[in-house]
Amino acid sequence: MKNLFARFAKDESGATAIEYGLIAALISVAIVGILATVGTNLTTTFTTVSDGLQ
Repeated sequence: MKNLFARFAKDESGATAIEYGLIAALISVAIVGILATVGTNLTTTFTTVSDGLQ
């Protein structure tokens, strides 16, 4: 049983999956921030065009 815990403690195969998950989470946060900014700019642009057409 002690040997099993020692092998489990030394096993680093799951670390890669965690790292990829963190990278994906950071990319997702960046995309959400960019889309929020672009969405605000698009709303302003469409409002300006709409007001100009009236």
